[in-house]
Amino acid sequence: MPDDIDQLDEHLRFFGELGVAGVSRDPAWRRRGDTLIATATPATVTDEFPPGSTDSEPAIVHVARNAEEALQAVRTDIGEDCSRCKLHKLGRRQIVFGVGNPDADLMFVGEAPGADEDEQGIPFVGRAGQLLTKMIAAMGFERDQVYIANVIKCRPPQNRPPETDEIGSCQPFLYRQIDAVRPRVIVALGSFAARTLLQTEQSISRLRGTVYDFRGAKLVPTFHPSYLLRSPDRKRDAWNDLKTARALLG
Repeated sequence: MPDDIDQLDEHLRFFGELGVAGVSRDPAWRRRGDTLIATATPATVTDEFPPGSTDSEPAIVHVARNAEEALQAVRTDIGEDCSRCKLHKLGRRQIVFGVGNPDADLMFVGEAPGADEDEQGIPFVGRAGQLLTKMIAAMGFERDQVYIANVIKCRPPQNRPPETDEIGSCQPFLYRQIDAVRPRVIVALGSFAARTLLQTEQSISRLRGTVYDFRGAKLVPTFHPSYLLRSPDRKRDAWNDLKTARALLG
């Protein structure tokens, strides 16, 4: 009996040195899940401190086994009826999260949903979206091979530019989307997306033509498809930007 007590005391001191503050009596913690062990995909921590927790509380850590699960965790955290900013009171119909291949090497980031996107819940499905699909095809990809998202997940009224508080509410979710997908190249569509991601006030005309490092990816700014519909003479410039993005993919 004394030997058993000594061994237990030694184990407790060892765990204390590791920072273990306690153990769970939940039987789930004593089961070994094959899917959690036999996986070659790096685990992604999706929520270190859930809403309502404090630094002094034990955090529940959700570990995603792949990009799809990580993206689903972000979507779940946003919720079905997000009320983090005033847009939920200003006529938006639904959250427009993102669409495409969770493991895409190429990601497109736009500004905010328009009327068609707000109705269908999918980014870039209106006239500008149709042009984006053609741009993606010109690069040699199908639309479902890339990932598409917006900085803002809800439609601003009358498609006005997103405001500072709205950006502050949505931007962390976009960053989590980028971190989940881990694209090699990000194409920022339009002045708003490029300026928001790069934290600058420069115009898209000044930003394009340069490749930037961003969250482990190469970021290529270019014109928004809606601008190209109004100014078709700039399509050649946009195509040069897309060729740069394609070359970066090797």
